[in-house]
Amino acid sequence: MSVIAFLLCIVVTTFTAIYLYRKLNPQGVLMLAGLIMLTFALVLNIQPVIPIKPTGSIVFDLVKVVEETFISNLSRAGLMIMTIGGYVAFMNHIQATNALVHISMKPLGFFRRYPYLAATVTIPIGQLLFITTPSAAGLGLLLVASVYPVLIGLGVSRLTALSVIAAATLFDQGPGSANTALAAELIEQTNVAYFITHQLPLVLPTTLVVMTLFYFNNRYFDKKEAARQHTEQSEKAETPQTSAKPDIPLIFALLPVLPLALLILFSPYVGLFQPPITLNTTTAMMFSLFTSLLFVGCHTRNIRKTFDAFSSFWKGMGNVFASVVTLIVASEIFSKGLISLGFIDSLVNYSTHIGLSGIAIAAVFALIIFCAAMLMGSGNAAFFSFGPLLPGIAGQLGMPAYSLILPLQLSASMGRAASPIAGIIVAIAGVAGVSPIELAKRNTLPLIGSILFLIVYHFITL
Repeated sequence: MSVIAFLLCIVVTTFTAIYLYRKLNPQGVLMLAGLIMLTFALVLNIQPVIPIKPTGSIVFDLVKVVEETFISNLSRAGLMIMTIGGYVAFMNHIQATNALVHISMKPLGFFRRYPYLAATVTIPIGQLLFITTPSAAGLGLLLVASVYPVLIGLGVSRLTALSVIAAATLFDQGPGSANTALAAELIEQTNVAYFITHQLPLVLPTTLVVMTLFYFNNRYFDKKEAARQHTEQSEKAETPQTSAKPDIPLIFALLPVLPLALLILFSPYVGLFQPPITLNTTTAMMFSLFTSLLFVGCHTRNIRKTFDAFSSFWKGMGNVFASVVTLIVASEIFSKGLISLGFIDSLVNYSTHIGLSGIAIAAVFALIIFCAAMLMGSGNAAFFSFGPLLPGIAGQLGMPAYSLILPLQLSASMGRAASPIAGIIVAIAGVAGVSPIELAKRNTLPLIGSILFLIVYHFITL
């Protein structure tokens, strides 16, 4: 039965990839593929996904799963993504983004001659921020609101700017990461000890390789696109490319970076306030929005213009819901379908029976979980499916548990950045008006090189 289920996953995934490549509506393709796999899981009684409140009918239960997926996403990441998307649209409308670019171009003038260097430096800076803001989609969108327009102003392409923003979230590291928490629990260490003892020694050298590969990869693809006569004007239409002084007070330049500053300032890792103040991304965005409205009101001294500007926020939220949140929901249904047919379990079982050495199997597992994260669009889903099995497998292979868990945990989050259905890729591409598939393709080659380095370096230094 597991063989049939595994083959069904392969067939459905292949057709899904073909139809996505042919540019059919991705929401429809992913939703249908997920429902087909969920239906087979029910028929074959493998790992059927049952809604929290069953309807009493198998047919309606499938629809109920879709409904509950919508509700759970809207109450969690969906609202956050919509809020950030609305805030980005609001910043563009009031020209605060233009002000940020104008202010930034003076101290960053040096990087006009080396724009790809500036883009590459974004990666380690973003990784530091990711430790304090452990939400890939959330941080990605915050960087789209603050760093993205500056990179565009320096002269890189939209895909290059988004590529390095996605690369900033490559490694689920730090005590606040869900994957870190599970990995630390599996090897019976604290989150902090696991982060310092195991993650950092592997992440630091891999980050240097990531920066190098993304630098040359982005330069190559931008030159290739220029050779194909892709003009830059299409990019200039939606994002500020000039440092000309906008017709607003330059203090407005603080507004795009205000949410990020608030999240860092009130982070538990900074510890400036006792008792600590807990601030999530959505709350930071809403506070920044109301603060921005005060700025607009004081500047225009016109209630009608202020509320007209406010309407751009709601329009931005609606656009992000239609293009981003719906795609995330469809991707999650697809991921549920893969899990319900036991796709991950089958991969593990087949890999452990091919007679490879311990290190070879660990390397194969790392590549498998990388590909699984690409297919499911989630580093957490991939690692949480694999994770609990790893200590036992490591024992059978005669390896310490951390030596197998560490590369797989990092491989899962790296695979997310190469997935066209991952939340962060869908979110930042949707806000910037870029195809998620094109962004994922841009990231794939340097990520393959990076994960190969990670695997080799890890097992050489064991």
